[in-house]
Amino acid sequence: MSIKNFQDILPLVERPSRYLGTEINSIKKDPDKVKLKVALAFPDLYEIGISHFGLQILYDILNKHKEIVAERVYAPDLDMESYLRSSHMPLVSMESHNPLKSFDIIGFSLLYELNYTNVLTMLDLSGIPFFSSERDGLFPLIIAGGPCTCNPEPVADFFDALVVGDGENVIVDISRAWLAWKEDGSEDKEVLLKQLSLIKGVYVPAFFNLTGSSAGSKTFFQIPQPRFSDYKVIAREIIADLDTAPFPDAPIVPFGKPVHDRLRIEIARGCTRGCRFCQAGMIYRPVRERSVNRLLNLFNASCAATGYEDLSLLSLSTADYGSIISLIERLMFRCEPRQIAVSLPSLRAGTLTPELINLIKRVRKTGFTIAPEAGSQRLREVINKNITEKEIFDTVQDVFGFGWMVIKLYFMIGFPSETDEDLPAIVELVKRLRRIKSRAGRRGQINVSVATFIPKPHTPFQWASQISLAESREKIEWLRANLKMPGIHFKWQNPEVSMLEGLFARGDRRLGGLLVDAYKKGCKFDGWGDRFQYGLWKKAFSDQELDTDSYTTCARDVTDRLPWDHIDTGVTKEFLKLEWEKAKRGEHTPDCRRGDCNTCGVCDFKTIEPKVFEVGKEEPDQDIVNEFLYNKGGAADKKAAFYTRVRLCYSKQGRAKYFGHLELVNIFLRAMRRAGILLKFTEGFHPMPKVSFDDPLPIGMESLNETLHLVVCGSVRPDAVITGLNNHLPEGLLVKDCQISPSKPAIKQQKSATYLVELKEGCFDKQKLDDFVKSSDFVQTRVNRKGKLKKIDFKDLVLKINLTDPCRMIIRLRSEPGRTARPFEIIKGIFNLSEEIIKQATIIKQ
Repeated sequence: MSIKNFQDILPLVERPSRYLGTEINSIKKDPDKVKLKVALAFPDLYEIGISHFGLQILYDILNKHKEIVAERVYAPDLDMESYLRSSHMPLVSMESHNPLKSFDIIGFSLLYELNYTNVLTMLDLSGIPFFSSERDGLFPLIIAGGPCTCNPEPVADFFDALVVGDGENVIVDISRAWLAWKEDGSEDKEVLLKQLSLIKGVYVPAFFNLTGSSAGSKTFFQIPQPRFSDYKVIAREIIADLDTAPFPDAPIVPFGKPVHDRLRIEIARGCTRGCRFCQAGMIYRPVRERSVNRLLNLFNASCAATGYEDLSLLSLSTADYGSIISLIERLMFRCEPRQIAVSLPSLRAGTLTPELINLIKRVRKTGFTIAPEAGSQRLREVINKNITEKEIFDTVQDVFGFGWMVIKLYFMIGFPSETDEDLPAIVELVKRLRRIKSRAGRRGQINVSVATFIPKPHTPFQWASQISLAESREKIEWLRANLKMPGIHFKWQNPEVSMLEGLFARGDRRLGGLLVDAYKKGCKFDGWGDRFQYGLWKKAFSDQELDTDSYTTCARDVTDRLPWDHIDTGVTKEFLKLEWEKAKRGEHTPDCRRGDCNTCGVCDFKTIEPKVFEVGKEEPDQDIVNEFLYNKGGAADKKAAFYTRVRLCYSKQGRAKYFGHLELVNIFLRAMRRAGILLKFTEGFHPMPKVSFDDPLPIGMESLNETLHLVVCGSVRPDAVITGLNNHLPEGLLVKDCQISPSKPAIKQQKSATYLVELKEGCFDKQKLDDFVKSSDFVQTRVNRKGKLKKIDFKDLVLKINLTDPCRMIIRLRSEPGRTARPFEIIKGIFNLSEEIIKQATIIKQ
């Protein structure tokens, strides 16, 4: 098997569509016609990275500049990595498939500490040295941003610069600085870094030396010391007004199964509820909301550009949005006629009102998660959660009362001041919630998720100790045993994963060496339970002579210097100390968004201050009302509307062969929405569009003529359907014919299917074909869907088989219910070819 380019690898890997880069709304520019090439890198699988909207924001911003191209790259899965290494090929970008090393800037998104080893994987596959000190000006500039940069020290040696805070303006300033440096003809990296250090929010680790500082009299941490008197503290960059901030209205529509496969709109940034354990609640202050009108405009444009059937409103606490009822009402007028469901992924007990629930359920019931965090009211006051048991009960009662059957609860163990009574309090709370019955009189299901508390930098609990690995295991096992009951599903985060996250959350630069050691031992995708290898990490701890307890279980004193003290998030250390003391006393701190200032230090009340839209209910636009009435009854009865049955014929060729069937269904449905083709939906709990496909094709197979059937609202112009869909389908899919069907599609009459098979490598063995043709039977064993072995006779399935030349054949196979086979298995059985050769073959259904 020979692999000459990246395209040769695609047939060999699972989920090849994750590497195509041809998604709707992806942007391609000629690299030779731009001055700056930026690779936006996400150190996790495509399905995770494409769901992170921060990267899409930067992608949109950079590509709006004529002289800049931004492309994406994600951590390759293990199979792709293996083929890249064995073929001596570099990691490439999504859009152009150019090597990462050929870009001018590579910007990593650091959202999670357990992605750090994946950063090293991506650099290694690109032939780029890990350490900034080993890279001169001829290498790409390696930068990073995201919440992990509030303590960048564990990975500081790998990056030339890191962005602290909001990146919308900073990424443009960095790009301009690079362009100016390049135009000056300089290759001196120090000159570029000096210019970057002048940008607010940019941290250049090379401009800080390291000294030791005692902490808790147990160990010494490496504390960054500034090399220059005018560059001592890195102040976080804050976008003051989200309404004027750029936000993509034509986001990339992913292939495959991303973890968040829906339209996402950020309605607010920041939270001032003041949970003392919550890093996001501290480092994203103050609360800044987008206006209702801005959000509605974003929805209108994004909905038209994507064709999504689900909308998620993003915020740290969505129901706290100042005009949430007005926003949801106006959105539902737009969403309900189009069968677009709305979800609020982040909610607090007490903010999910019956009015809000009733609005959301108008299309279909989306999921709800609430986070009591602790079982006892005492502990919730310590952590400043500020929700009562009554609010928790009322929320669950309302959810079940409106017809939902499942709700998720999230708890943590190991909080400061946790006592022996606090774990039984979790069990007792869940048991009492379990007694609440749904509207149908049945008990709903409660999914309970538990994780170990991890002290994070820039929070009031940054000085607290993390419970030991043994204690974490013991407490989770106790909860698991005591919550084993009908109607309760218990999940937990691996305590070893929590320990490692805690290690890097409050670590210093010495952990860079640990990361490299662990990576070389084989650690990667540490956030994935089935890939996390704690044994390798333990070996790395030992080889690096690292005392992990000094970073995790060891409490810090408020007078200690900390490795992240040079990072200024805006929240003062004095405020954090005050909150730490109030936690010890169990005192409450109110939310400042509608009350008095708590003097956390973020706001200057000139440009930086809370921005909350307290708007009353607004009358919806009349055209929206008319559309609502027409589609859902009222002025026009819903049942009086007429429908048209349509039969489409399409081809699936080239890169489109890498789409699986369910993927293809989504692609067509969203293309129909973008093209303005309104489909009829089924009735019931979860309405579905009336669309059906004939003979789903496996991944890797092309076809010249496939068929699908749909039911469309109103009359149809076939030529308009063809043109509209072809304008909105990705590369490789082409609608060739559209016909009006007078009735339901008939049961499939096709009895056989003909395929052209052409080998990319090697030849068909004519002797083996002759032996097959002469044989009376050719029995092979297949594993059915239930995992049982089943014998099949290929002689009964192969109706015709001819070699047109040594590497090309025509084969006609029986295609009947219970009596069918795919060309892949026929070829493998007759010619005994390897999986790789068969996967690389071209197979076209005629």
